[in-house]
Amino acid sequence: MVQPFAVLHALSALTLVMALAMGVPLLVAELLDDGARFAFEGGMLATAAVGGFLRILTYGKQRELRVRDGFLLVASGWAGLPVLAALPLVLYFRDLSLTRAYFEAVSAITTTGATVFVGLDGLPPSINFWRCQLQWMGGMGIIVLAIAILPMLGVGGSQLFKAETPGPMKDNKLTPRMTETAKALWLVYGLITLACTIAMKLAGMDWLDALMHAFTTMSLGGMSSHDASFAYWNSPVLEAVTIAFMLLAGMNFSTHFLLLRKRSLSVYASDPEVPAYLGVLLVSVLVIAGLLWWVGAYPEWASALRMSAFNVVSVATTTGYTSVDYGLWPVFAPMWMLIMSGFTSCSGSTGAGIKMMRTRLMAQQAVREMRRILHPKAVLPIRLGGRVVENQIIFAVLAFMLVYGVCIVVVTLLLALSGMNIVTAFSATMACINNLGPGLNEIGPSGTYASLNGVQLSLLSATMLLGRLEMFTLLIVFTPGFWRR
Repeated sequence: MVQPFAVLHALSALTLVMALAMGVPLLVAELLDDGARFAFEGGMLATAAVGGFLRILTYGKQRELRVRDGFLLVASGWAGLPVLAALPLVLYFRDLSLTRAYFEAVSAITTTGATVFVGLDGLPPSINFWRCQLQWMGGMGIIVLAIAILPMLGVGGSQLFKAETPGPMKDNKLTPRMTETAKALWLVYGLITLACTIAMKLAGMDWLDALMHAFTTMSLGGMSSHDASFAYWNSPVLEAVTIAFMLLAGMNFSTHFLLLRKRSLSVYASDPEVPAYLGVLLVSVLVIAGLLWWVGAYPEWASALRMSAFNVVSVATTTGYTSVDYGLWPVFAPMWMLIMSGFTSCSGSTGAGIKMMRTRLMAQQAVREMRRILHPKAVLPIRLGGRVVENQIIFAVLAFMLVYGVCIVVVTLLLALSGMNIVTAFSATMACINNLGPGLNEIGPSGTYASLNGVQLSLLSATMLLGRLEMFTLLIVFTPGFWRR
């Protein structure tokens, strides 16, 4: 049976952390005197009050969380914390509706990067900093979720990744021992973020922009302080630096941890996802660069390769930065990039979508079924990383793929029913369920989600949460059996 007070007690801690986090943009607002200080003061006080109330309400009722409690904590935390994160936005922008503020906060925390704001260059730096900081915090939460929590919950085949977790955990309880895993992940995440900040500063950004974009690069979130995104700088060096860090953020962070521990690059070669991840990206960059050069979009091969490399890696890893309006490229390019956002990034990364691990499993399963038709009595195990994958995991991945596909169809049709044209509806669904951000047409790389109505934004907010929590983690809370003994 679910222990609601134990879950609320854990939520109170997360709420207080959110209140403390608002102190950082508050400091930025104070130092730069950008006029947004009151918004963060109000948001911080309100969030601390909520956290304090929950703490008092659950005093003496905390318990060790079980797996079912984990589902409720994850679902309620990811759906509820954006309400508090949106408070500074609501307080500063008096004409901003709660629906739009919640959409912006969900987009930030889930590292989607979709925005309803226009005129980012004119916003107070502290507001832009808060949006980027939320993405960085969400990115760390995603890593802990993917590596430490979901494997124990056993949803969507994620139990397959348990062996890669760099810390000890129990199978049936969410315990303080998980802090060992979280500390290791925080160390890796923080060190790479620091390196990214310094590299971006050396490549031409000022310190504030470098820190904000390091936040949104390592989280693969893609929010920027400029409407033009990376076209604002138009710097090949800066784009190259960002590509390198996007590639790192798209890999399993437990593999980065193993690199620190073993001090050998061989850990990447032995990771079952990395070779396929890099191979798909390399081939796609070259093919799209060739297409752009062939049709004359960029007469020089170097320019075509540069534009292809940055935007393909950005979209495929679900970051969402842009250096050009790729919506104007031949339709194959943006469509293929949109599809890549669904399967390219690795498990245990800050990316979203199906993940390369599941993609490889499904490809091998398809080959196995064809071989089984030819050899009905053959024993054909599926192997990944030198290990035999149990059929139970294959079935879980198949179920995940089915739910993923059904969600895309249902959300696309609902958006079309709301009056959105079908191309925009499909691309918005793909962009939100894969936590990418930009789609096609009016929500493309040169547009925003500002033109969408409240119903559409609410539906897409739910879609971002579904994609971020890998469907089952959120959907299972709404089943009657979840609440029974």
